[in-house]
Amino acid sequence: MPGTRKLGRTTAQRKAMLRGMVTLLLENGQIETTLTRAKEVRSIAEKMITLGKKNTLASRRAALAYITKEDVVTKVFVELAPLYAERNGGYTQIYKLGPRRGDGAEMAIVKLIDYVKPTADKKAAKKAEKKAKADAKAAKAEAKTEEAAATSAE
Repeated sequence: MPGTRKLGRTTAQRKAMLRGMVTLLLENGQIETTLTRAKEVRSIAEKMITLGKKNTLASRRAALAYITKEDVVTKVFVELAPLYAERNGGYTQIYKLGPRRGDGAEMAIVKLIDYVKPTADKKAAKKAEKKAKADAKAAKAEAKTEEAAATSAE
């Protein structure tokens, strides 16, 4: 049953750790952690996405009370909630990675389903924009040299 694992921490430490992990998961799309923590984070993250789907003032305030960054709450309500509008739960996946070196703890990746990180798109767009600028600059320089050659030939 979710929410019943103590994770070897006091209540305040456990809540703070889970808040931070849920915020990171919703911000980055995936996190790597131990399997038991992953199962706890999954439960809470799915509740936050469900709040985003409700899209009321009360649900936004409830999300703000748990998620530590305001821009992540905005992302949940603007990007993630519409992405999962047709899905009834099951917004995350857990991939088992095997034992951690050192203490042998079972590791896992918690990942948002169907989520593509937009920074890759931004980088590609920025790269294309930069290339277009360089091409325009080269064309302009080439036109100047042709113009100079035409005036010197006359």
